[in-house]
Amino acid sequence: MRGTRPRLWWRPESVRARTTVGATVVVALALIVAGFLVVALLRGNLLGRAELTAEVNARSVAASLAAGVDPAALDLPDDEEEVVQVLDAEGAVVAAGEELEDLGPVADFAPAAVDRDGDSDEDEDDEDRDEEPDDDSAGGVVSGIAYRTLGVSGEDAQYRFAAMTATAPGGEVYTVYSGASLETQEEAVDSVTAAMLWSLAPLLAVVAVVTWLVTRRALRPVGAIQKELIEITGGDLSRRVPVPASRDEIHSLATTTNMTLAALEASVAQQRRFVADASHELRSPLAILRTQLEVAQGHPDLLDLEATLGDVVRLQDLAADLLLLARLDAGERPPHVAVAFTELVREEVARRAATDRVPVRLELEEDLSVFGVRGHLARAVGNLLANAQRHAESAVSVRLAVEDEVWLRLDVADDGNGVPAGQRRMIFDRFVRLDESRSRDEGGAGLGLAIVQDVAVAHRGMVHVLDAPEGGALFRMVLRRAD
Repeated sequence: MRGTRPRLWWRPESVRARTTVGATVVVALALIVAGFLVVALLRGNLLGRAELTAEVNARSVAASLAAGVDPAALDLPDDEEEVVQVLDAEGAVVAAGEELEDLGPVADFAPAAVDRDGDSDEDEDDEDRDEEPDDDSAGGVVSGIAYRTLGVSGEDAQYRFAAMTATAPGGEVYTVYSGASLETQEEAVDSVTAAMLWSLAPLLAVVAVVTWLVTRRALRPVGAIQKELIEITGGDLSRRVPVPASRDEIHSLATTTNMTLAALEASVAQQRRFVADASHELRSPLAILRTQLEVAQGHPDLLDLEATLGDVVRLQDLAADLLLLARLDAGERPPHVAVAFTELVREEVARRAATDRVPVRLELEEDLSVFGVRGHLARAVGNLLANAQRHAESAVSVRLAVEDEVWLRLDVADDGNGVPAGQRRMIFDRFVRLDESRSRDEGGAGLGLAIVQDVAVAHRGMVHVLDAPEGGALFRMVLRRAD
């Protein structure tokens, strides 16, 4: 269809693609490092075998010379894999194997060799090891041994040479150079390296395919969740995403998503009820005002200005309450400042003194403050006082004190009928008015206590209802102190 983006099996930004590439790269690096280690170990082991062969031959020849055997009579190896050459004290060749017969000296190092500057030889291919001289039974002496890797003229392969010094019984000093070919070692290392390189690509391909398939299978529930969420955004919040049977992160994601959908459904339902209740509450005073104005239009002498003004004030208060609740629901958070809460409570009580039906008894601890929005806190305290005044028989008490050094507690109590224990939670819901004495009277819309609860929660506090010592209801609001 025109405008529809085709679904690609490979998208570089997808989780499957990133996981596959990441796993393949990690495995490739691991295999390369492991290959280097294997080749290094193999090279070292083969080099050790060549050294051992060269050392055995060198010791055998040196022992013969130390025993008094004439160099010309030595039985030297004639295999190209093993070569031997014997030099005298002047550096002349006195004996050599078949491979070195026509060559001059192939090496010029000896145990504890020292270079021309006087420093010991530190060639990375050298591993000079000095040993204590060995006394031969015939009176000759065999020195320690040294190693070096050298090339031989006419041969492609390198040789690992071992050098030993032997002193004949007559005092003649000979240097024995015995070499073992490294051709087999190099062939083995090259074969292993080639095998690893040839197998690397197919192995990485297998890793990539397996990772892709496993990731696709693991993420299949995510696709189902996404599809269901697309359907849910159409408006039906009662639907839920499928929860996979596996107890993994996707199972937790689906469970959390369903919990969020349930909370969203409840919130939307609450908002719908709020709009319906607000419309109902606004309809009544507006209808009354319209009726009074229509009557006054035809009969001005019948207009009750005081009643009309009361309806307007009630409508204005209701609109202000609805606006405050809407702002709190929208997450509006004005800057919080230090508010002198003791003075705020005293001012709210004094402001209502002229219209109070019953007297208010104050017990205020001085210099208590909280961080918050002064206007919102004043509205909450005013609503608690108005609620207590409306339902009190003869007196209202207000007490402000410190609780646990961190919190302050505002208690507003009356001596009315109280609130039944089973209804103490629902009275903080919006547009809720209890029957009997706490039913709809004096134009109450059932929003005052809901505002108190929302303001307390917005200030990291709480409010609840208890039994008052006077026999009525005690509303307790707890807030965190500013200090």
